[in-house]
Amino acid sequence: MPAISPTRFPAIQFAPAILFLSQSADVVTRSLQGESISLDEARPLRDDVSTDEITPLPILTHYDDKLGRYPYIGFRAGDDATPIGTDAIRTSGVEVVVSGKRYGKGSSREHSPAAEKLAGVRLVIAESFERIYRQNADNIGLFTSTDFSLVERIQAGEAIPLADLVAGRDALAAAILRNGGLLRFGQQHMRDITVAPEVADTRPRTLFEKIVARHALATDLTEAHPAPGDGAFVRADWRFIHEYYTGMAAHMLHTTFGRPLVLYEPGSIIVFEDHTSYVEESPAHVRGGLVPNVHRMVEAQREFAAAYALRSHRTLSEAEAASDDGSNVAGISHAMVAEHYALPGQVVVGTDSHTPHSGALGCVAFGVGTTDMANAFVTGAVRLTVPQSLRIVLEGRVPAGVTAKDIVLHLLSQPIIRSGGGVGKVFEFCGEGIAALSTDERATLTNMTAELGGFTGIVAPDAETVRFLRERRGIDFALEPWMHSDEGAEYAEILRIDCAGVPPMVARPGDPGNGLPLAEVQAPVRIDIAYGGSCTAGKREDFDHYHAVLRWAADRGLRVAPHVELFLQFGTTAVRDHCISQGYMDAFDKVGARMLQPSCGACGNCGPGGSTNGDQVTVSAINRNFPGRGGPGQVWLASPPTVAASAIAGELVSFETLQQRQA
Repeated sequence: MPAISPTRFPAIQFAPAILFLSQSADVVTRSLQGESISLDEARPLRDDVSTDEITPLPILTHYDDKLGRYPYIGFRAGDDATPIGTDAIRTSGVEVVVSGKRYGKGSSREHSPAAEKLAGVRLVIAESFERIYRQNADNIGLFTSTDFSLVERIQAGEAIPLADLVAGRDALAAAILRNGGLLRFGQQHMRDITVAPEVADTRPRTLFEKIVARHALATDLTEAHPAPGDGAFVRADWRFIHEYYTGMAAHMLHTTFGRPLVLYEPGSIIVFEDHTSYVEESPAHVRGGLVPNVHRMVEAQREFAAAYALRSHRTLSEAEAASDDGSNVAGISHAMVAEHYALPGQVVVGTDSHTPHSGALGCVAFGVGTTDMANAFVTGAVRLTVPQSLRIVLEGRVPAGVTAKDIVLHLLSQPIIRSGGGVGKVFEFCGEGIAALSTDERATLTNMTAELGGFTGIVAPDAETVRFLRERRGIDFALEPWMHSDEGAEYAEILRIDCAGVPPMVARPGDPGNGLPLAEVQAPVRIDIAYGGSCTAGKREDFDHYHAVLRWAADRGLRVAPHVELFLQFGTTAVRDHCISQGYMDAFDKVGARMLQPSCGACGNCGPGGSTNGDQVTVSAINRNFPGRGGPGQVWLASPPTVAASAIAGELVSFETLQQRQA
């Protein structure tokens, strides 16, 4: 589609056929068939449509026009029906899609809006959007709106003025849409970028605001010192990308700017392979014949990294691990960034929704899509809409047996979060509970701001941060006086959590927000698979938790229940080496766990630990359990000790309950 400008396209005519993503599979099918359905008929609409449903992970092996064949093939309605098949959108002629709350939640994959647009979709209307999805849509010129009055107007054949389509958006977002996307916008408006000069600001500010102010950029359309709600650009200290995005980014950059590219400060770009170590054991990829696509995707990344001499961390296969002399430093991208690169006060951006992992160190870390990263490669500038902040005060001390994963599942179950109160906001974690948590545990909280719907999570650096940097990275870091939020800083809301009252938690299948205390699960939940790993739960301290349970079990002659498979996957090679040096592998071996080398693995449905049929039940320490995320079966989320205890018991239990049964 050509670039849209207000002079050439003062109003846009959409096809009157509208796809309603309803809770009723029948409504979805009828609207795909071109039947005229009213908004009232279509209600209730599906909330929480995730990017895993719009473009399931195996589809991410495509990064060209083929994506247009696949939007919504993972979408579920009614009794778990999947009413939208391959090529259904292209053949339907649908140009407008309507959905409910928190549309596009989950992954930062730009493949989702790209697949929609390539299939012919020009406008998505929803009650609310997740921040990364909407920004990705802007960047490729796909319109999004929360104005449901547009539905009737479009069905009546009215041409919609461009001003109505961008109503309520910040000036930068509107300008990007008017130019047809971010790269075209950049060609027009980002030739001259300057770092904003320091200005005296005596008002109380959050740590997030201070860091953004130190990294803000001035362009001809953005303010040098943006306020909440403003569109802005910042200079990132670190930019990182992984193999599911690099091929797409390289393709769009070379198409737009030709070869060779001139990259901005290539020394601050890091390239990771972290999703594809075990793709040959991924049922979804094998069954779909997609393994060759994955290999081509990986090779495209390696070629790009070699062509521009970029710092690269390559995947570690089982065979390579067996002969590894310790020189191969590998792992999940955002965990690796916290282990090796990020520092307090910096800005870190990556092509993964869990980039906020590094916020545990006191930096501003957030996920972006492919076009944002491609633009950042050549300009050094990263787009954001400056968010408001939520202050999350963790009061009291965390009880024994309760982990940061339990705290975040408890937080996810709070009404304010379930109603979307955290969408697009900064989660600033503080209080007595935070002070007592290690950096690994803090990273669980900041990492899962993606599930909370937030822009990022951040913890002010303190003595624990200094300890972590010294012991893990050999850095003697000196905290600076400004590295904290000021008394009187403005917050959208302050939410207090009584840590002493947080029990071991789980989240029912379907959404991380389906949290409840484990003790309140009424009937026994028999499990088939237990998985411990991922960025959220593959850190050193997570493995300390797995080991505490499994050492206790091994010492009593207990093994993983006969009908259960237990997978433990290291987040990074440093975590693996920690487990070896601490002697953990003996207990893991004795109980019958399968150990996996660092990779995202089952968390992204691309490795061992995922289900293979709909009858299987998994208990997992990963961060999200959207439909189809871990295979066709049901996934319960839980903390590392609960995952390990459940593997031994053969059903969902806490470590305390397991101990009581054996007493």
